[in-house]
Amino acid sequence: MAQKIFLSGVQPSGKPHIGNYFGAMRQFVDLQNEQNGYVLIVDYHALHSLRNPKEMSENIKNVLLDYLAIGLDPKKITLFKQSDISEHTELTWIFDTIITMPYLMRAHAFKDAEAKNKEIDVGTFNYPVLMAADILLYGPDIIPVGADQKQHVEIARDIAEKFNNVYGQTFKLPEPMIMKDVAVVPGTDGRKMSKSYNNTIPLFAEYEEIKKCVMSIVTDSSGELPENVYAIHKLIRPKDELVKIYEEKAGKYKELKELLIEDLEKFISPLRERRKEFEKDIPKALAILKEGGEKAKKVASIKMNEVREKIGVKIY
Repeated sequence: MAQKIFLSGVQPSGKPHIGNYFGAMRQFVDLQNEQNGYVLIVDYHALHSLRNPKEMSENIKNVLLDYLAIGLDPKKITLFKQSDISEHTELTWIFDTIITMPYLMRAHAFKDAEAKNKEIDVGTFNYPVLMAADILLYGPDIIPVGADQKQHVEIARDIAEKFNNVYGQTFKLPEPMIMKDVAVVPGTDGRKMSKSYNNTIPLFAEYEEIKKCVMSIVTDSSGELPENVYAIHKLIRPKDELVKIYEEKAGKYKELKELLIEDLEKFISPLRERRKEFEKDIPKALAILKEGGEKAKKVASIKMNEVREKIGVKIY
């Protein structure tokens, strides 16, 4: 029985935090041991919000280092960047010719931008079509996503189905893999951990930064259990151990925060040191990305040849 294929895209958008790790990154590392995988750095998707070339280049390198540091193995998965594969944008245009504007106007990102009266660029409007091309070129079985990203997979399925109906069976319909067991990781202020809220604990933080972040966690003085501290703590320590500890130290918020600091340091320090090792040899890391791009290019090229033949433009 053929091994299943998973695919996920990551925007080069700054430093990851522990919410990113437990919400998605860790799942990719687990999946690579069970399935063939494609993990791509979607740099073209980032263009609609990032227009600083130097920052873009640095972000791409940082995402690469981040994913190597957490344990993505280039022998098990194909790690590459979107802009290395011209077939992504070529297929997007072909899909553009069969998808209607009213259909794309249903997309959440477009509706959110419209509600805020933003001057919406075409990239924001067309974002789901490029994402569909990212997905469908590689024939994945599953796309691991959070519930908020499910619509993008549904759009990719709809586009694949429409193309198949017009031109004949070409694309596999992928299934979203909703990671239901992943709770929303609270930030230091109790809201969802997010860079936009400035309430994160960086995934590769140094000890002093971990300490500063944890000590700033908002605690609920009306109860014995500091909910936000506990919610983060249970990500890295077994629940049965924590229940006993939190009962023994009921109301002792400072001691519980100090324990969380030590446990976070034990969890983060191996990742942090591994990242520093990769950072010592950037050319070696970039070679991994380039090699991944060459592997992905072969797969994308075969699929695009099939697409060109189906639509009638391949005449020699």
